[in-house]
Parts: sequence; C-alpha cells; structure tokens
Amino acid sequence: MNNICAVKGVTAAGIKEGKYGLALIKASGNAAAVFTKNLLAAEPVHLMRERMKSGYLDGIIVNSGNANVYTGEQGLKDAERMAELGAEAFGTSPEKVGVASTGVIGRFMRMEIVEDQFNRIKSSLSRDEKAESDAESAIMTTDKKPKHAVCRREGFTVAGITKGSGMIAPNMGTMLAFIYTDAEAEAEELSVMLKKAVDRSFNRVVVDGDTSTNDCAFLTATGINGRADPDELYSALEEVCISLAKQIASDGEGATKMLEITVINAASEDDAAAVAKTVIESPLVKTAVYGEDPNWGRVIAAAGRAGVEFDVDKASVYISDGEKRVPLAVRGEITADDIKNPETLKAAKDMMAGETVTFIIDLDSGSESATAWGCDLTEKYVEINGKYTT
Repeated sequence: MNNICAVKGVTAAGIKEGKYGLALIKASGNAAAVFTKNLLAAEPVHLMRERMKSGYLDGIIVNSGNANVYTGEQGLKDAERMAELGAEAFGTSPEKVGVASTGVIGRFMRMEIVEDQFNRIKSSLSRDEKAESDAESAIMTTDKKPKHAVCRREGFTVAGITKGSGMIAPNMGTMLAFIYTDAEAEAEELSVMLKKAVDRSFNRVVVDGDTSTNDCAFLTATGINGRADPDELYSALEEVCISLAKQIASDGEGATKMLEITVINAASEDDAAAVAKTVIESPLVKTAVYGEDPNWGRVIAAAGRAGVEFDVDKASVYISDGEKRVPLAVRGEITADDIKNPETLKAAKDMMAGETVTFIIDLDSGSESATAWGCDLTEKYVEINGKYTT
C-alpha cells in the first residue's frame, strides 16, 4: 500500500464515472482541518467549520463533479445529506463525518448521482491497494494523475491523498487533502501541526493565482500505534504535505514544467515565503519558463514587488537543475547577458529544458529561507478553463 491505507485504522472505497466521483474514507480519531480563506466558501466548508470544532472524526465522504458553492440553503441541506450517507457507511453519527466537494461552482448538486454511487460502494470499504487507488481517483477533476504520499517512521506512519490542478493559489488552492496517521495526538496538537505544515506546503503552491472556494485539508490520528515524539510526528507530516504540494504543482492545468523558487538568506521565513510566492505567481515568469526563455530579469523584478525590504545591490539570482547552479546575477552584478556573458545565458537556457526549473534568490539579508512551487503557463491552460463547463 502506497497511500492512506498504509496507516493503521484507515479503510477506503471510491468510484469514478465520467466527471462524477465519490470517495469514502473511514478512520476514527482526533482530527483537525484547515479551510479556504475565500469569502465565497462552499456549503460543505461552512458545515465543516462548525462540526470540526469537536476535534473528532469517524470518516470523510467526498464528491467530485460539483463544488456545491453559492447554492444556499439547498446546498447546505445537500452537504448535510452527504454527512448522513457517510454516517451510514461508517456506523456513526453525521456530526462525526467530514464532508468535502470539488467541481463546478454555481451548480446545484446532483444528489441522485451521489446517492446512487454511495449505494454501490458503501459496503466496499477495505484496506488494500485497490481501495486507496479508487478513493484517490474518485476525487480527481482536471488532475492528470492521482497524488499520494507516505512517510514511514519508526513506530508510526503518516500518509495522505490530494487533488488539485487548477485554481491554485496561496491560502489553499482548489485542493482537497486527506491526511492520516496512526500515531496518537490530541486534536489541539493536530491543529497546530496541520496549520504549520499547510503554511509550508499547500500555501506555497501557485498554479494560476486563483484561490478556490472549496479548499480543505483534514488530518485524522487513529492513535493505534500510540504516542509519537511530537517533533518526529510534525516532521513526517510536513514531509507528506510538501510531497503532495509538489505533485499539485507539477500537475498544474496545461503544465509542461514544474517551477520551484527558493529564497535564501532572508531576514525571516515570512519574508522568504513572500518573495518566493510573488515570483512563483508571476505570469511573466511562468510564460518564460514555458518558452524556455532565460529572461531572468522577470524573476528579480517580481522579487522586488513582494513587499519585502532587501538591498537589491546585494541580491543574487541563480538557476539550477538540482545539481548545478548557473549564476545569473551576483550581488547586483549581471553574470548572464547576450553581450558580455552569452555562454552563461546559453547554459541557463539549457537548464530550462528539463521537467523542473529552479530559481534560487539570495537576498543576503539574514539566514532564513523558504520554497514555493508552481508550474509554467501554457495555451493548454486557457483551453481547459475556457471550456470548463461545456
């Protein structure tokens, strides 16, 4: 097993038919969640913001194909009905069931489809590779591939699945994430850990600059393996979240390359993150990456508008393939241009031919760092989103 069923106490089931899918994930334990900051939040988000105050879940039910957003009283009733269905499958009360939706905004739920799919999988909950694969496939929308991560540590495991491909921006993207551990932890501990891990992972992914209405990340601890060292548990959780975030970035709608921006030697981690996210969301940077155009001036220009104070005459920019670095500008001096340093510029262009393009920005302002992830911006992105509902 290579995703959530690797965690003791987790069983799953799922079904996907065309654009409509349904997943059931049963796992009992203390739980925490974070949600979108978009004012236009989905009805299941409204419901779960209240119900997650209990800090406990027995399972989660998720549908794809309809986001259940801007649907008012009817949408809330549909979210509550989904919780009732989940409770039937999990043998619990609706208040202990997590609900999430993803898909088209501004359409009423096709509850007849949800109920039909539920009735066909409600008795299929199991702990095997097919079950976890069915569940992660069921939650996909425009994703080209499923996304999962597992971190096994001595004495416990953390694992998660996610979906997300477009409408991705900081403050959670259009992504759903369901993360589990068989370590024991209190709900308050899980909440602190999850918020920190999300801030260092999902909140540093930008595909297109849009913040979705349905974003949520749930963390449930089944506790079967007993207490774990809190630092070890957090480390494993962050590792899983970063892996899932990077998979979202590399699977961006229409993407051909993953883009990684690492900011080093900043005055604070917040400063480093602000610069990294500003550069990663720049359409000019993203299109240059798509065209394999070493127009690195766009990178430093974006860094300069991040709202972070640094001495531009001390800053440096590099491009990297993960092993080698090519200096583009070092402490305010240009080292890659088409007149004095054409060979360096060519080396930079060659590095952009790979599947991952990494820029490193040294602010020379301190000792803190942060990384953000995204992808290039292509014609395919316009094609996908220009015809999303048709």
